[in-house]
Amino acid sequence: MLFLSYTDFCGKESAARRTVSSMGYFGSHISSAKGYLAMGRQAQKLGANTFAFFTRNPRGGAVKPLDEADAAALRALAKENAFGPLVAHAPYTMNAAAKDPALREFARSAMREDLARLEFLPGNYYNFHPGSHVGQGEEAGMRLIARQLADVLDGAVHTTVLLETMAGKGSEVGGRFEQLAEIMRLSGREEQLGVCLDTCHVWDAGYDIVRDLDGVLAEFDRTVGLAKLRALHLNDSQNPLGAHKDRHARLGEGHIGLAAFWNIVNHPLLKNLPMVLETPNDDAGWAREIALLRELEGGPRP
Repeated sequence: MLFLSYTDFCGKESAARRTVSSMGYFGSHISSAKGYLAMGRQAQKLGANTFAFFTRNPRGGAVKPLDEADAAALRALAKENAFGPLVAHAPYTMNAAAKDPALREFARSAMREDLARLEFLPGNYYNFHPGSHVGQGEEAGMRLIARQLADVLDGAVHTTVLLETMAGKGSEVGGRFEQLAEIMRLSGREEQLGVCLDTCHVWDAGYDIVRDLDGVLAEFDRTVGLAKLRALHLNDSQNPLGAHKDRHARLGEGHIGLAAFWNIVNHPLLKNLPMVLETPNDDAGWAREIALLRELEGGPRP
């Protein structure tokens, strides 16, 4: 068991921004089709106090014009209702490690534009899948991802960018903590970067968060540093440990199980982080799962 306080692991900036909450920050992905304020109101309907949203079409690249007044309305609602940090999500089509230079340029320009728009939602996060090296090799993939981050993260960007932990399927980069640490180091922008830990992904990558959550966190601390862990995606997995397949399941309906999620939501090093569901669900299902997380939080272990 790790007997260490959250602040012991976190830098001054992180500790200052993350006030201790008596209630965890739980939410789900919410459609941005009706705008920013509509997302905040939908989150409230689901019982959420954080949420994730795609910055643009997740399977393409199209983006709606920015409505600054709408963004301001969401900021006000989030502040009034003590929301935790929101987690904006880059499109799945963005591959910073692509072999095709045109695809890499799309990834670079999309990230740059997304981060410029997020200046109107300060204090939140931008999460992206690091990318796939598509046969170029792991080292080449990490260098390309780091190069994009070095190019995009400048003095005009105030949003912390999160690299998501991946399942390690195919040529994905980010299935090992060491890869995330190396991308950060190569980028030279470590102070602007963090990690979003996806429970299905790390389980499928071979990290046993069911029987050894403390050991996984200790390994993360040794390689990346727990100060870099800023958000979680809560998903059960359809696959056994180390399957490298990335198939999400509803909480308690997969190989991870509810007891592991009880450990996560009550863990002193994790419980004040925003936790976002990406389970295969509709709004009613996410509302039930958010309520379930509230029951797990501080309740008896299943």
